[in-house]
Amino acid sequence: MKQKIETIEEFNQLVGQNEKFLVFKHSLTCPVSQAAYDEFEGFMEAQPDVAAYYLYVQEARPLSNYIAEEYNIKHESPQALVFEGNTVSWNASHWKITKSSLKEGLSI
Repeated sequence: MKQKIETIEEFNQLVGQNEKFLVFKHSLTCPVSQAAYDEFEGFMEAQPDVAAYYLYVQEARPLSNYIAEEYNIKHESPQALVFEGNTVSWNASHWKITKSSLKEGLSI
């Protein structure tokens, strides 16, 4: 399951509802981000039961900044983050985002 999120309120609701989930931060103008997004898409096709959410950095800048500040994780895009409880248990950016790294990050 993959769903777009855009607001801090939506994100905070996810934190309260999901024990573990994946967030992918995607830049609509970056070719490296597009390559990472393709890996994310491929991963989601193979793992449709994973709770996964994505945001477009250009459209959801306040949310992207909030995640970076709230969880003390340097903002990058593309960026994949695994949230467990109210902490980030794993993150990767740029070329390190692959189907296999996402699987490893989620301990699948």
